Amino acid sequence: MPSADHDLGPQNLRAPAATVTREPRDRSPEHAEPSRFIPHVQGLRAIAVLAVVLYHFWPGRVTGGYVGVDIFFVISGFLITGHLMRELSATGSVRLGQFWARRARRLLPASLLVLLFCAIVAMSPYLTPTSALPNEVQEILASTFYVENWFLALNSADYLNHSGDPTTVQHYWSLSLEEQFYVMWPLIMLLAAWIGVKFFRGARRRAVITALAIVTVVSFVFCVVFTITNPAPAYFVTFGRMWQFGVGALIALVPLLRVRNAIGSFVLGWAGVLVLVYAIFTFDGQTPFPGYMAAIPTLGAAAVLAASNTERWWYPTRILAIRPAQFVGDISYSLYLWHWPLIIIAPSVPFWGLTIYHRVALLILCFVLAWLTKKFVEDPARSWKVLTSRPARVTLWSSLGAMLIVAVVAATAWFVNAPAYNAGVRDIQQLQEDPPPCFGAAAVLDASCADADFGDTILPAPGFAGIDRPADAQCFVQLTDARPVSCTFGSDDPDAPRVALVGDSHAYQLLSTFQRIAEDEGWQLVTWFKGACPWNSTPLSTPGAFGAACAEWREGVTAAMADADLDAVFTAAIATTPYSSAGFDSSYDAAVAGYVDAWDGMLDQGVPVITVVDNPVWETDPNKCLRTRDAAECDGPRSDVLVADDPLRDAAAQREGVTLLDFTDVFCGEELCAPVVGGANIYRDQDHLTVTFADTLAPWYSEAIRNALAE
Repeated sequence: MPSADHDLGPQNLRAPAATVTREPRDRSPEHAEPSRFIPHVQGLRAIAVLAVVLYHFWPGRVTGGYVGVDIFFVISGFLITGHLMRELSATGSVRLGQFWARRARRLLPASLLVLLFCAIVAMSPYLTPTSALPNEVQEILASTFYVENWFLALNSADYLNHSGDPTTVQHYWSLSLEEQFYVMWPLIMLLAAWIGVKFFRGARRRAVITALAIVTVVSFVFCVVFTITNPAPAYFVTFGRMWQFGVGALIALVPLLRVRNAIGSFVLGWAGVLVLVYAIFTFDGQTPFPGYMAAIPTLGAAAVLAASNTERWWYPTRILAIRPAQFVGDISYSLYLWHWPLIIIAPSVPFWGLTIYHRVALLILCFVLAWLTKKFVEDPARSWKVLTSRPARVTLWSSLGAMLIVAVVAATAWFVNAPAYNAGVRDIQQLQEDPPPCFGAAAVLDASCADADFGDTILPAPGFAGIDRPADAQCFVQLTDARPVSCTFGSDDPDAPRVALVGDSHAYQLLSTFQRIAEDEGWQLVTWFKGACPWNSTPLSTPGAFGAACAEWREGVTAAMADADLDAVFTAAIATTPYSSAGFDSSYDAAVAGYVDAWDGMLDQGVPVITVVDNPVWETDPNKCLRTRDAAECDGPRSDVLVADDPLRDAAAQREGVTLLDFTDVFCGEELCAPVVGGANIYRDQDHLTVTFADTLAPWYSEAIRNALAE
């Protein structure tokens, strides 16, 4: 998260500013000590914010741009620790109220402005899908009170592989973490300083360095272990990120770590820049992160900070201090705040497309808004005499009042739209219980429906498709959960045919439909689901704990299925799953062989297997387009959204006991794939079917299973 503390930057930490001791203790002037501004830190900020912003605009090109946040953490640790140490050395203490008041004046005005904007946007069903409203409001509230990182951690959001619709404020996780740093860090330093004075003959500085070094090491070990065992929450948890602030802090406090030698500074600085460029363009969503891999960008940023010689123009300290870099560094905080909400909202704006020209225009708009916010919000708020000339508590209480205003606006967004949300939920339930004739897939697959015309009908409405998902989330395990959780539905008759539904989220998306089929047919349905982990014996190429959990889950499921006395197995999987190609000519061949091998365990017991070719996968949720445009304008080129060679198709062709269903002609024509068929809204996000549409395929699913059971 880009800190707004542009005028902080330790140079000679052993020589505290003399004016600190003369500062009025009952006031909180903004510039109470001389500036220690370091120009090349602004250039490092520019690298960091551009990495994050370009990653969000073009994630397929700047695949590791998310490490920009790690760079910001190092910078904040470097600057804030130096600031605190100067005051601690000069006065023997830190005036916490004034410190926190300064942080509030620097950070909250722009932050709360953007949150207020997002809360107002949430009120509009044209810009925010009503189905997303509960989560949007919750995250705005969490961000307002700076606990967004914990909200995401506790809800197991996967920042690097997030498949749903992220909210407009998801990026506030890093601001929340940094605010928590501002609270904890001075307390740690004060406690360490007290221990140094009390027990170690006044070795205040040495005690602080020792304490921060211990925090850094312990936090890094925690980060590595937690990333292995539980990677999604590890990305957001405060304790797993403190070491990055600690690295910056140690650069600030230990003179030996700052290289002033000309050659050493030149080599170290440019090496740090190259390491950052390497991480930004080579890391991706499959990189085990943060974990030990986060040490690469962290140490790269630390190297740039440690290189302090500025004698020659070609030194990184001088190159990073050029005016364009200074400008981007100056607006980095506001640029970070604005870019993500605009990216999320833009596809819902009428007449706005997703072409390269639209993205560039949106990027320019982000820069303009950032500059305006810096000039008219950030800078004036930092020196507003109404607050700076009064005790720190005035700033803190004013900040709390502003936060409560944003919270009230966010809550109002929910109360205004709650009736529409509840009505939409009821409409979906009624639609599923009593769909119109020839609705959905029947319009293509049923010859008697050839003349059906639904006009502009889209059900469920694009604003509600996101909630049209299976209800039994307890049956679906994800991330590093390796438990072979099984659920049973349908008939209780011990003689009823037992049908298994097994696979990843593209199997889970059929759960509600198969529950109805089981109840109608008198079957018993047994399920096993794990996110991003198809029923396949080939290991995933995904490293770390997730890949290991998938392998363990498969072993457990295979054993459970062998003992389950099944009569048929239905499986589905996303076609783009990354498989390890070790031992095969390609990842595709590995996937095909893995499916065949997994199915053979059932086929050898005489249990038939039914599978289905995967549905198209879109770059972004088609509902964003459907909310503002005609359905025909939202079609996607077949070559862009449909995997040409689904390994399930080739795997099924290799075994006679496998039935393959292929609904590609329902989703796509010769050149285009549609998000709406027969009046039915196909997708609830970029690649998962709505329950409503899956229900329209039920006759063909049940027929295939009946035929398999009859063989």
